[in-house]
Amino acid sequence: MKLGILETGAPPGDLRDKFGDYPQMFRALLGAEAYDYAVYDATAGELPDRPQDCDAYLITGSPAGVYDPLPWIPGLQRFLLDAKGKAGLVGVCFGHQIMAQAFGGKAAKAPVGWGVGLHDYQVAHAEPWMGGARSFRGAASHQDQVLEPPPGARIVAGSPFTPYGMLAYDDQPAISLQLHPEFAPDYAKALIEARRGRRFTDAAADAAIASYDHGDDRAEVGGWIRRFLDTL
Repeated sequence: MKLGILETGAPPGDLRDKFGDYPQMFRALLGAEAYDYAVYDATAGELPDRPQDCDAYLITGSPAGVYDPLPWIPGLQRFLLDAKGKAGLVGVCFGHQIMAQAFGGKAAKAPVGWGVGLHDYQVAHAEPWMGGARSFRGAASHQDQVLEPPPGARIVAGSPFTPYGMLAYDDQPAISLQLHPEFAPDYAKALIEARRGRRFTDAAADAAIASYDHGDDRAEVGGWIRRFLDTL
């Protein structure tokens, strides 16, 4: 299978040099040899010539919001609309939000503010590729959320903080997730430290970092994504 990664952002500062970029993180999560990977820098306007160039696409996280007046965002939304039903789609964080926005939902800054640290999601509807999971924990790093799911999307999992945290689409082969299964704990904690005092208070940063002492389910969620892709 050929998996296109639509890169919509990069780790800040020197974190990219230390931990790699987001496509590298996803290759590590899903398996370096699991797919024939192709990376497209969506922020530079680089997109496949046609949706059928890959069997599926994964849209990464980004520091941008879907509402930001950036020239590459409308083009990415048009590509996602064109890809509907022609290729599988997996969205993570910003990818989750822009998929919802493109297909008729709404994503915006959430009134609850920043979500950071490990968050617990309860499964509302376990998909076949989830193996009967009832809950899972993953890295949150977002101030935006899906506030209105699009038509055709079903809530798979969420939390009181993020009610529409994971969606599956009934009208196309597509899933999306607000959490970051690609974030290894060391990277997640380094990202929090990089934002300490600017986006988070010391108390919020300390609590978020301490949450990683309890383990996460990122490997399991990576397995779900692989099994979903294997159904295409």
